Amino acid sequence: MTSVIPSLAYGRTCSSTMQLRNLSDRTVTVDVEGHRESGALVSLAGLPGTTVHLEPHGKMSYKLDIEEETTAAWAKVRETVAAAEFAPAVAISASTECVIGNQLRTAARGVAYPTRNPWFAGDVAEMQGNLISLINTSESAVRATACYSSGGLYSVAGTPLQPICNASVDVQIPPFNSRQFPVSRESNSHLSLKTQGNAIVLEMLRPLGENLRIYAVDSSIKFGDEAVKP
Repeated sequence: MTSVIPSLAYGRTCSSTMQLRNLSDRTVTVDVEGHRESGALVSLAGLPGTTVHLEPHGKMSYKLDIEEETTAAWAKVRETVAAAEFAPAVAISASTECVIGNQLRTAARGVAYPTRNPWFAGDVAEMQGNLISLINTSESAVRATACYSSGGLYSVAGTPLQPICNASVDVQIPPFNSRQFPVSRESNSHLSLKTQGNAIVLEMLRPLGENLRIYAVDSSIKFGDEAVKP
């Protein structure tokens, strides 16, 4: 059972914590694979390896050993199910805390699951300041193409309508790397983001308050993925 905890912030004023709770009456083995924004592996703070053992109904908290400023670290959590008759038993949660002025702001970090070729398309009038977080969780490079438009459409020889891009981004993202795309650029009113890859996580992040250092996941935004052909 593999889960991804995205958009973890670390640095001088921010820290992120992951919580694992064993809901079963047996000992469970879990591998927590931390990654920097660049995709590089990073250890768990205070632990020599990535494998942890949770006692029956036990709960443990972990942080990645990151000192540099980042808002895009992430972790892959793999639970080893000992036998076919056992179901997954580990509940995963996480949170990011940042000191802003004299206030401590907290944002929850939910578990996400990679999908194939996820995409987003929509108007951005109510999403000013938001970011789309992309994580390539695979060992192969993936591609992301973003089109920032003012709503204009075109069609060539009867083909489906396509947006007219005022600005565009076409990037190849290395293995285990993460990227963040602003939804607003050059006064665009519409954004479409398409990806090509087998194991990609997309999330919409919205800023908390007026400070862009900490983001909350906007769970009202839904992302599509490639339809599976019968």
